[in-house]
Formats: sequence, structure tokens, C-alpha cells
Amino acid sequence: MGEQVREWSPAPGLVVCAWLFTVAAAAWFVALTATAADPAGRLLAGVAVVGAGIAAAFGTRARPRLRVDADGLTVTGMFRTHHHPWPLVREVRVLRIRRLGRQTSLLEVDTVTTDGDERLIVFGRLDLAADPEDVAPQLLALRP
Repeated sequence: MGEQVREWSPAPGLVVCAWLFTVAAAAWFVALTATAADPAGRLLAGVAVVGAGIAAAFGTRARPRLRVDADGLTVTGMFRTHHHPWPLVREVRVLRIRRLGRQTSLLEVDTVTTDGDERLIVFGRLDLAADPEDVAPQLLALRP
């Protein structure tokens, strides 16, 4: 029997939409700058370019966002990847919270570093492209 590996990443369609929004905001910013009109609009367009660009870059770079196998779990961020062996993973749980009148779930992974520092890693639906309530049992099934 081969080693079981599960991976979760931001949805590709969402990442593509973020890049398209970045390009559209950049075109808006260039048009406003070329006409030298509406300084407030230029500021808003610039903020939109930076914000959407960071979100799109993160969605592109952090693939897979969470990878789980028999050795432990690996979390990819914008600049680095951390591997957490199963003996250092204390708890995996789903947190249900109410935001804007709507129930939302978050996947929380409580780990300890080799130095003894505690680290809480939180994943939402956008990080995983899946419901955290569905991910938690799959993650725990791979835990030895």
C-alpha cells in the first residue's frame, strides 16, 4: 500500500480572478495617472493594485497550502515552508464562529517547535478550497 498524501490549496479559479483584478486595477491606476485627474481615485486604485497583487501572489506561491502525510504536516506560506512532524502536533480542531450573522468554520492546528515554542496555525475555507469541517477528519485519519 502506497503512502497516503493529501493536499489543500487556494482554489485556482480564485487565484486567477485575483490576478485579473490586479491587472484591471493597474489599468485603472495608469489611466488615472495619465489624465492627472482624481487624486483620491489614484490612491484607491493604487491600494487595490497592491492588495490584490499580494493576495494573488500568495495564492500562487502557497501551493499546496497544507500537505499532510504519514510523517506530519507541511504548511506553505509566502516566503517559506514549515514541516511539523506528528509528534510535535498537539491538537487539530475545528473552531465555529459567527461573523456577520453567518456561521464560519476555521481549522486550527496547535503545534510545538523543536525549541518548545507553541504555534497556532489557522486555515479558513479560502486557504484550503474546502470546508475546514471536512478537512479535519481527513487530516486526523492520516495521523498515526
